[in-house]
Amino acid sequence: MSQPNLTGPVTFEPVFMERMWGGRRLESEFGKKLPAKVRIGESWEIVDREEAQSVVRDGPMRGKTLHELWTEHREEVFGEIGETKSPRRPLPKRFPLLIKLLDAQEKLSLQVHPTEKIAAKLGSEPKTEFWYVAAADDKAELFVGLCKQTAPGEFKNALETGTAAELVHAIRVKAGDAMFLPTGRLHAIGAGNLLVEIQQNSDTTYRVFDWNRLDQNGEARELHVDQALQCIDFNDCEPQLVKPKGELLVRHNLFEVQKWNLNAPREIAPRGKFAIAYCLSGKLRCADVDLMPGEFFLVPALLQDRQLKPLSEGANLLRVTIPKL
Repeated sequence: MSQPNLTGPVTFEPVFMERMWGGRRLESEFGKKLPAKVRIGESWEIVDREEAQSVVRDGPMRGKTLHELWTEHREEVFGEIGETKSPRRPLPKRFPLLIKLLDAQEKLSLQVHPTEKIAAKLGSEPKTEFWYVAAADDKAELFVGLCKQTAPGEFKNALETGTAAELVHAIRVKAGDAMFLPTGRLHAIGAGNLLVEIQQNSDTTYRVFDWNRLDQNGEARELHVDQALQCIDFNDCEPQLVKPKGELLVRHNLFEVQKWNLNAPREIAPRGKFAIAYCLSGKLRCADVDLMPGEFFLVPALLQDRQLKPLSEGANLLRVTIPKL
């Protein structure tokens, strides 16, 4: 199979998801062309799932899906991640990350994602994730973990009496804050948050509490209480925001996220390894592709020109990589 001659980073068309809690902030904040008169809660920026695919927007690979890159151009685009010597950890059939922008104009339901063991039992997918606060209204909050160690029976009783909110740990947040969400951590996004979400490639969510809200027909939203109670880590009390270690925000076996203040040209990754960049502020360029706030690109493993160059003062970015499998 002939290999396209890559001249720059790969950019993708976003996949917009309508959500009852969403809004239009991705348009007003980042200039994204949202479908008219729709509340968009999620923009799936980099995704390889059966129900949704990132499609290359420009360049020699234009029109190809992320799944095609993963299966047909792995060495050129992803490099060393395509190699594994462990028979116990076969290479994923799909690109292992799902990266989104989330616009929460209303509070999301309280939810949890299963561990690998429980997901296998429930016939679902595990999901570890990371949030970076791109923008936040005054008094915006994230709801994470519990206020105190809570027995499952006590929590179930609070659900039945509508008082579960009293047991949830809330944290006030601002732009630049970050939160790591291991499987089992109870969580919800508060109203007024615009987040970058970097997560395991999964779409399993068990909603356990919706703040006693009813829809316009007086109906409560569907919940998954039985499954959620099997997943919640009831010893996860008062988790705190990420404390950066220099540029490093989080390092996990699924992903690593760094925040760079780009004051001078800098190579995003050694040749042979890929990386994903998300522009937080300012403007930057790699090869022949510019990156503006709210935009992502993927720098292929075998791209020759790998330098990120600031085109304005205050060029800041998130750098996302995956440890070698």
